[in-house]
Amino acid sequence: MITPALTIRDLTIAIGNKKSPTRIVNGISLDLYAGRIQGLAGESGSGKTVSSLAVLGLLPANAIVTGSMRLGSTELIGLPLARLRDIRGRRIAMIFQDPSASLHPQIRIGGQLTDHVRRHLGYDRKKARAHAIELLERVQVPDATEALSRFPHQFSGGQRQRIAIAIALACDPDVLLADEPTTALDVTVQAGILQLLRDLALERQLAVLLVTHDLGVMSAVADDVAVMRAGLITESGTREQLFMTPQHEYTRELLASLPGAKTNSMNGDAE
Repeated sequence: MITPALTIRDLTIAIGNKKSPTRIVNGISLDLYAGRIQGLAGESGSGKTVSSLAVLGLLPANAIVTGSMRLGSTELIGLPLARLRDIRGRRIAMIFQDPSASLHPQIRIGGQLTDHVRRHLGYDRKKARAHAIELLERVQVPDATEALSRFPHQFSGGQRQRIAIAIALACDPDVLLADEPTTALDVTVQAGILQLLRDLALERQLAVLLVTHDLGVMSAVADDVAVMRAGLITESGTREQLFMTPQHEYTRELLASLPGAKTNSMNGDAE
């Protein structure tokens, strides 16, 4: 039996005063497998983004997290910060919704690509630079060598997101968390980013958690889909199961709201 790269069991998240915290996530369970994209879909406020941030311990200091999140044999909940920092970027990486916010505006792309590679992998300056060029070429950023000397604002939105993906891949992680990675992009650019994520998942055997409110995105790229509402997973299954034979009324409502919902919108490709 294949072992999940990341196992989440009965994850509960509450934020606020310890005596009366606000419950945001109410005991969700997910398995992420190498080479597969697990979609987590839901409306704003459903708890999907908070769940992904919890994996890397990026929640506010007043967050109360219970349950289990295991990366292989390592339990992430309660892990000392020093050990969690070693995992961030090295074994688990994240792509955020807005690359303009996640990329440092005053540091050249070369520095942002090589700094944590040198820290986590121990590469010298020359090897780290060569690795950075390879990564930019792989994610199809034009003129990769020249791009290292440029700042984020000198790239388009789609190119910035490709750079963010390159940074996430730099240390060859096992798990990639992608939080609404195409929301700020136009449809054509979005399709290219989704296809890139799908290709990279297979090529690098990445276990990907794709968080989005858009079931259209899920239909294009996810292998498995979980639908989240009010802190609970209401339905989960393979992409085919969920789109062709949805069982929960909320899932059917979401599917009915898609453009062209009366026709079969699931084409299995991001193109």
